[in-house]
Formats: sequence, C-alpha cells, structure tokens
Amino acid sequence: MELYGYIASIFMGLSLGMIGGGGSILTVPILVYLFAITPVLATAYSLFIVGLTALVGGLSYLKKKEVDLKTGFIFAVPSFIGVYVTRAYVVPILPDPVFVLGSTPISKALLIMSVFAILMLGASLSMIRGSKTSTQSKSISDAKRLILISAEGLIVGAITGFVGAGGGFLIIPALVLLVGMPMKIAVGTSLFIIAAKSLLGFIGDVQHQPYIDWQLLFTIAGIAIAGLFLGMKLTKRISEKTLKKSFGYFVLVMGALILFDQIKKM
Repeated sequence: MELYGYIASIFMGLSLGMIGGGGSILTVPILVYLFAITPVLATAYSLFIVGLTALVGGLSYLKKKEVDLKTGFIFAVPSFIGVYVTRAYVVPILPDPVFVLGSTPISKALLIMSVFAILMLGASLSMIRGSKTSTQSKSISDAKRLILISAEGLIVGAITGFVGAGGGFLIIPALVLLVGMPMKIAVGTSLFIIAAKSLLGFIGDVQHQPYIDWQLLFTIAGIAIAGLFLGMKLTKRISEKTLKKSFGYFVLVMGALILFDQIKKM
C-alpha cells in the first residue's frame, strides 16, 4: 500500500501547485489509509509535509511577485496562535474516548477523522459552486477588514491545529472575498500562510511525539514538491474553473467515503 501512498503524494503536490490549497485534504487520508499511520500522528505528519511543500511553492510565487506579504502577515499572526495553542495544549489533553454518544464511545481518532471528512465535504461544495469576488469588499473600512481577516486567521488556525489541515480551502476564499485579492495573488499568499502555520503547528506537536519517522516525512515531502512544480506548470494549460470543479468532485467523493468509513466504526 505504501507504493500507492507515494503515488498519491504526487497528487497532493499537484493540488497545492494548481490551486494553492487542498494538500492536507489528501495528505491525512493518504497517511492513515495507505501508510497505516494513526489519525492523531497523521495530523502531525501532515502539518510538516504540507508546510514544507507549501513553503517551496510560496517562495516560487514570491519570485514572480505574486504574494501579498502585508495581508498574509495580518492573516497569519492570529492563525499562528490558533494552530500552536491547539496542537500544543488542546489536542494532547483531549480524553480518549472524547465523549460517549448514546452507548457508543467516540475516540479521539474517530472524532478527528469525522471532523476532517465533514470539512472535506464543505470544501468540495465550495470548489464545485465556485466563488466570486465580493463587490462589497472595496466598501469595507480598513479597520473592519483588519478585524475580519484576523478573526478568519484565528479560526483557520484552530481548525489547522485540530485536523492537521493547511486550510488553503478556507484561506483563499477569505482573501478573495474579504480583501478582493486577485486569485493568483491569493494562491501565492495562501501558500506562505499554510507553510508558516503548518510548520509552527508541527513544532508545537513534536513536544508530544515520542518518535518521528523523519525519513518517511522527507520522502513524501520530496515527492509532493515534485508534484507541486508539475502542478504549477499545468496551471498554464488548464482553466481555473475546470480545475476547481474537478478537484471539488474528487474531494467530495473522498470525504463521503471517509465519513461513511468512520460511521461504520461507531
């Protein structure tokens, strides 16, 4: 199964290279189902793999001057707080099982994968429907926009910390709708934000992990980075609308299958 996992890692990189998000949507299931890694550890590994891959992509966009560092910083700071606190303090103290639903104990692993699947379904519907830049974004005052961006950053950071998701599928809509940022700039900025908060979240998580398989992490990340560069080249040939919808349907199917699998385990 590991061979399929390495092949799937290419598609994770493709996703980040093409749309600036979706990497963690694929990475956690790849680690859990193809590498047989526990969900809790998989979320930690995902933060490192996605973070490193996004960092390489972000630097590439920066060279092309397609990154808004100022807005990215405003979004990232509260996001850092959310992801670090969640990984370092919230996840470790969650009881296992977390709670009992009727007579069924809900384990930490079951809760993480279920929440992740639900996020996948929500993200897929957003991609399929598409998003348009808000005409009201230009009329929002700078102070209100600052508050909205910061609040979104904090929320996305907390989600990132809990499920190991980079949050690109939440960051990009926020940048486009709240700031009125062009899509290409949003993608480049998103990669930088994903990289920074994912790697910070991983640092917070390392404190509680007795063993880290660094060889596996760097192998998967290296393959994903190769997929990233391939994805960046393919974006010149595939329309953004077609790409988002195709990926959206793929994520929808994966999310439904994972949620169904978790329900069977209850």
